[in-house]
Amino acid sequence: MVGGLISAVVLMPLGPAVAAADRSPTAPASGTLSLERLAVACDQARQRGELQLLRNLQRRLLLASPAPQPLPVVLANADVLLRCGAPDSALLVLDRYRPAPGPEQVQWSLLQWRAANAALDHRLAAEALRTLAAAAGQPLEQLDVPVAQSERGRWQSQAALDLLAGHLDAQGQRQQAAQLLFASRGSGVIRAERLAQAVAWSPDLPLQARLRWLDQALDQAAAARAWGLAVALLDQQLQLLEGKPAALRQPVEQRRLRLGRRLDDNAATSPERVRSPRDPGGHAATPLTAPALQQP
Repeated sequence: MVGGLISAVVLMPLGPAVAAADRSPTAPASGTLSLERLAVACDQARQRGELQLLRNLQRRLLLASPAPQPLPVVLANADVLLRCGAPDSALLVLDRYRPAPGPEQVQWSLLQWRAANAALDHRLAAEALRTLAAAAGQPLEQLDVPVAQSERGRWQSQAALDLLAGHLDAQGQRQQAAQLLFASRGSGVIRAERLAQAVAWSPDLPLQARLRWLDQALDQAAAARAWGLAVALLDQQLQLLEGKPAALRQPVEQRRLRLGRRLDDNAATSPERVRSPRDPGGHAATPLTAPALQQP
């Protein structure tokens, strides 16, 4: 499966690629640090804050595996440059190779997205996500992309659709980002949060249209029993209705009051049933942004 390919390249060990680099006809001369040793040296330099050493290591990595190289070596070289805090150099290394359609394109595009995302090149990151989805043969909303690695080495993923919306927003293309979210499918909390964000990005839409979209989001939140999210959606409606006639605000205010009391009662009797504000569907809805990759 394509999802397996994506996980495989992100969690790809350096060992096989480094060995391939050492066997390559264009491998560095004897005595030059291997990619694996350079990666360890980068990690240590970053931990100690030795910036000059880090810059020297980044320059050595850029020249460590000159073209032409097979894809595993190119990916390993770019991955180490990312670990070394040099995403722009990682993009230069990736640009030395033109992947074939299919699995190669999936692996290459994923690493290109990681590098562009870390470099805050939102235009290139958006392009890489579209290419990745096309190569994987999956819709953006069904393609989970690893975005951050925990201290234990586990990767957290986010739908490519939401990442693309964040990159569009970062480029000042909020209308396109909103349309992307409005047109998405799905249900429950994810759909509700996407609609809420799309409405927030669409101040030029007529008020009644924004209220209708939020009503749809409320239906999705209620179906998922995400009452904290429902409260946040009602608060969003009330913000839109600020300064409007009481006849428009009163039904929303009453609904908000009833739901707020229900949440308070549940918290008092069964606190384990009330979601944390930071949980999916909690009070604190997380805005869609293009997060910079957290390197291990």
